[in-house]
Amino acid sequence: MEGTEVRKLAALEARHWWYQERRHLLADAIRGLEPGLAIDIGAAGGGNTMVLRQAGWRATALEYSADGAEVAHERGLPVLRSDATNLPLADDSQDLVVAFDILEHLEDDDAAVREVRRVLRPTGTYLVAVPADPRLWSAHDEAVQHVRRYTRAELLGLLDRGGFEVDDVRSWNVLLRPVVALRRRVSTGSDLDDLHPAVNAALRGIIVAERYLPLRRLPGVSLLVRARPRG
Repeated sequence: MEGTEVRKLAALEARHWWYQERRHLLADAIRGLEPGLAIDIGAAGGGNTMVLRQAGWRATALEYSADGAEVAHERGLPVLRSDATNLPLADDSQDLVVAFDILEHLEDDDAAVREVRRVLRPTGTYLVAVPADPRLWSAHDEAVQHVRRYTRAELLGLLDRGGFEVDDVRSWNVLLRPVVALRRRVSTGSDLDDLHPAVNAALRGIIVAERYLPLRRLPGVSLLVRARPRG
């Protein structure tokens, strides 16, 4: 992701409905886990890293771009600058690895998953989020430098090849998928826009409603996975 997009994200994420709900999903996913060492891969400005640290994890933001690393540092977070396919971490050293919206940026996503398997402890947890469905490919994906969008089978196959057992997989942003599909047919760039407060509140209400509805197997805009190392 380009530096301008990273800084736009950092400015928007505190109030934007999409980032607010994504932080909720992360907080929900780690509930019940014993806090330990964690790495947030592709952390950008560190919004998700802050969620981890607030929950008691000794979490570090790992970011490739100078802009993202600088923003995370400005927020007082411990930061490592590195490629996700060559993690500067010891084998079996992490209790939790978070990779939200990073695998789709990498040409060699298999290498990135293998690296997570290397650094994650046998009892550790791997949380993954990726954009779903190649049919939703648009100018937005190009603007934020995506290489691909995933089908469910592709993502599960990737994790299986990398040595992981999947405990849970679900779709997210299901209710708004038709709106996203229509918007992206005519979009000319990134969807990372500041919204009118009323629009933001309405979209926030819709996405929060998904918490209580049986939508996890329906087509969505994103896929979320919780996995663990295969013994």
